Amino acid sequence: MIRKAIYPGTFDPVTFGHLDIIKKAKDLFDEIIVTVAVNPTKHPLFTLEERLDLLKKSLHDYENVYVDSFNGLVVDFAREVGAVSIIRGLRAVSDFEYEFQMALMNRKLASEITTVFLIPHEKYTYLNSTIVRNLASLQSDVSDFVPPAVQSAIREKFSK
Repeated sequence: MIRKAIYPGTFDPVTFGHLDIIKKAKDLFDEIIVTVAVNPTKHPLFTLEERLDLLKKSLHDYENVYVDSFNGLVVDFAREVGAVSIIRGLRAVSDFEYEFQMALMNRKLASEITTVFLIPHEKYTYLNSTIVRNLASLQSDVSDFVPPAVQSAIREKFSK
């Protein structure tokens, strides 16, 4: 039996912190589906198609890691693809309360799917997509935070 997990997120844009979590998850599961959540309340910098493309470019060397998107409940998507777990990254204690509540709600909705919390390398604990977007909007170098494909896409977005 293949042990499959999903790693949902907005990924606007994907960062080295996200990639670190994916590397850790690859050691625990046979297959990882990195899935971009479509959230109508958020107004991302990159379109869904751009985020999917940037993820695919950033993950092209990762075996058994796939990219997809979903709209709706994460547990419904997990069931649809046959995942046994949902991967969530915890950077700091401030992430824990929200993630804990979501994990409990997901357990209530789908008790057969386990949430697995992974902690990124400490050099990424302060990093998130919002910080990257803010730095890039001020023409700051983001090469320490995102893969080359994302750097190019961000430069293009903010040069308009």
